[in-house]
Amino acid sequence: MGVAVGFTVRPLLPEQGRLPLLVEAGDHDTSLLDVFDELKALVDEHLLRDGGILFRGFRLEGAEQFRQFAASFGHPLLNYEFGSTPRTNVTQGVYTSTEYPAHQHIPLHNEQAYSRDWPMKIWFYSMIAAKSGGQTPIADSREVYRKVPAHIRERFVSKGLMYVRNFGNGLDVSWEDVFNTEDPQEVEAYCKAHGITCEWKDDGELRTRQVCQAVAEHPVTGDKVWFNQAHLFHISNLPPEVRESLLDIVDEEDLPRNVYYGDGSPIEDDVLDEIRAVLEDCKISFLWQEGDVMMLDNMLAAHARAPFEGPRKVIVAMAEGHSLDQA
Repeated sequence: MGVAVGFTVRPLLPEQGRLPLLVEAGDHDTSLLDVFDELKALVDEHLLRDGGILFRGFRLEGAEQFRQFAASFGHPLLNYEFGSTPRTNVTQGVYTSTEYPAHQHIPLHNEQAYSRDWPMKIWFYSMIAAKSGGQTPIADSREVYRKVPAHIRERFVSKGLMYVRNFGNGLDVSWEDVFNTEDPQEVEAYCKAHGITCEWKDDGELRTRQVCQAVAEHPVTGDKVWFNQAHLFHISNLPPEVRESLLDIVDEEDLPRNVYYGDGSPIEDDVLDEIRAVLEDCKISFLWQEGDVMMLDNMLAAHARAPFEGPRKVIVAMAEGHSLDQA
């Protein structure tokens, strides 16, 4: 596609379309920060069309330089608030990717699409590439929207989705970690401000409910995107033996996480199976190289994680908070 200031620009996997666009350094001594102005011009030109850009072969020295790179795009980096998975803060605004065991697969999803507030931009930095596996597959959320059967899409849009979460009890992340506070009043204030219903249960733990979007419209491009985590939150996402064990321990209403239609009625397993099949069909996968940085428009591109062997370290930054209520 072209060469500019010592790097090439082309689709990484042209047979699968333009996502992700590869920007590759001609000289591995080129610092990602030193050519930021040129790279930002490329991002401004391509990100909204292609959904994601992979920077490869550039020099980047550690988490702090990664933070500087992500923050240079003009929006303060976001804290991981109302998160759904365990992460560790690396430096200000930079976190580990989800700390699930290496053998587990994390399905495709858009970051924080289970809420009414989400980051518009997300960056991934591959500091240590796994010996095998460990990809961060991605997918075009516009394509997912188009491929979800119309009758499912219409049902999801008309009903919306209600996410129910029960924190703590050794089954999921604690509310203290999720809300970054030990003060229940701060939790209640956050929930009130974000349209989340919260209740303190008899055991002192917290349950939240929030009705959210199933699809969304990109505020800049106007594109309709599939934008939810129903397939991930629903109990059918768990292996059958795990599901049965959990339901032996707790009632359905006390599951760590589950999702219903917005009116509280159950979502059919076969509907979610169809959605998962669409996501699988749209999945784009490539192996990380150490030093790779990927930038996604979080509404236009979903991401996942493949199982892996050996050490792996991918860190993440997010920016440009957007709210459904401001759309």
